[in-house]
Amino acid sequence: MEVESRKWVVLVATTWIQAFVGTNMDFPAYSTGLKSALGISQAQLNYISVASDMGKALGWCSGLCLLYFPAWAVLFVAAVMGLVGYGLQWLLLLDILTLPYFLVLMLSLLAGCSICWFNTVCYVICIKYFPANKALALSLSTSFSSLSGAMYNLIANSINPNDHKLFLLLNAVLPLITSAAALLVMIRYSPPDAPPLDGTHHHDTANFLLSTAVAISAGLYLLVLNSVSSDVTVARLVLTGAIVLLVLPLVTPLMVPGVVNISFQQEDSSFILIDKDHRELLEVQMQSPNGFLDRDLKKEDVDNNPLFKDERPVVLGEEHSTKLLITRLDFWLYYVAYMCGGTIALAYSNNLGQISESLGYHSDVRSLVCLYSACSFFGRLLSTAPDFLRDKMYYARTGWLASALVPTQVAFLLLVSSDSKAALTTATALIGLSSGFVYSAAVSITAELFGPNSAGVNHNILITNIPLGSLVYSHLAALVYEANIGKSDKVVSQDGSKVCIGWGCYHETFVWWWWISLLGLSCSLLLSRRSKTTYDRLERQKHRTHFMLLRPFPSSDGF
Repeated sequence: MEVESRKWVVLVATTWIQAFVGTNMDFPAYSTGLKSALGISQAQLNYISVASDMGKALGWCSGLCLLYFPAWAVLFVAAVMGLVGYGLQWLLLLDILTLPYFLVLMLSLLAGCSICWFNTVCYVICIKYFPANKALALSLSTSFSSLSGAMYNLIANSINPNDHKLFLLLNAVLPLITSAAALLVMIRYSPPDAPPLDGTHHHDTANFLLSTAVAISAGLYLLVLNSVSSDVTVARLVLTGAIVLLVLPLVTPLMVPGVVNISFQQEDSSFILIDKDHRELLEVQMQSPNGFLDRDLKKEDVDNNPLFKDERPVVLGEEHSTKLLITRLDFWLYYVAYMCGGTIALAYSNNLGQISESLGYHSDVRSLVCLYSACSFFGRLLSTAPDFLRDKMYYARTGWLASALVPTQVAFLLLVSSDSKAALTTATALIGLSSGFVYSAAVSITAELFGPNSAGVNHNILITNIPLGSLVYSHLAALVYEANIGKSDKVVSQDGSKVCIGWGCYHETFVWWWWISLLGLSCSLLLSRRSKTTYDRLERQKHRTHFMLLRPFPSSDGF
């Protein structure tokens, strides 16, 4: 197999890992059983989901480990953490073990940490093998993590549709099995030395389109057929088809013609925003005294611009150390936008089981989890739009991020105004779509704004907002929920635990969440405004250098 083809096999292997490591997406499916087994309140249950998110605060460790250890070793550590974290909780639900509440919190933290470690390995692999098309590779790979909820539901139905404890067992075992299979493929087909120079080869575009088409087919397949897979026999047939769709992208590398005369010289790690023919000019401009990508931008114009008074404009791809990162206003705008726009969606999904129960739709929890999972998947695929539409409709990636937060605003307004099943279903779909786009696009934005080589560490610093936001939002939801339990006409008892029933159990929470998401949207708009000049300037430079390269150079004899 040609070296150029091998990188596509490696990309497919990352999609397998991603498809089975989004284990936090099925928390609503077993959260009620966990609550009953531990005999805890709603607030204490929320802290378990928050503990899982707290594991992401330790995700930066995976970025550091990848600097000193091979990817297979980091994957193995992640798999072991998930096996222990979820496996012991499964034994708890089987009454084989008796665990104190504090230990369950620690196990959830360990399990959440494993997810982040898996993701970081996939990020680094995509950036390494697709430096010029990292955004497309990242979006395609990470989109499959949103299918985890639907895949786990399908596998659980194939074994026993009535056993909610199965989800914890699957969460413990499947990532380990999938990682082992993916590692075998990576070791077998990984390019021998450095990956080939990755420019805007026309075969790359065709392969990305083909892979995206297969991914969309897989998402539609799971979205439509999951609803009819409650029967064991039907679920097994649907599962077989889903596995075929996951393996199908392996044919993509076979469609890449043999690439001859490829230079395998060690590639430098400089940031590549445009194709390799323009690289030399880009590097020269990035080394200019002012760090600007466009000589038409004068220093006095920057000094007089209130948007840039605190710092010079962002040079896309400039590497940021941790110290430099935390001093940048752009980073903190980005941090708040992600926390109030993306993380709040995670809090919603963690509470989806209790929300649907309170509104009287407890039997629809699994279908809502699958809907959120599938819509999050399509949202991640939509994050490839800025790259596919680049030549026809260019728009800064930070601008796309701001646009992606609008559906969350609409969703919370729907939940505030109505408690109908239609409103809950529509809102869940919108939040899933919005959050999926944000989660996927964020990795590329981090690499563009703060440097690709530091992305493994810097992105994990960014997502420390997840445990913080999850704690605040879930605690807020729990306070409102517990306050409504005090009203006897809205409380029922199930398995010894109190359950709040009625619209009021979460109505005030939805109002607060809407205001918080509005703050996130405002910060993302400001970030887009601040970075738009730099993105536009780079796009103009791309066309300018392309024109210069197409112009015939005069010969040495003057003709």
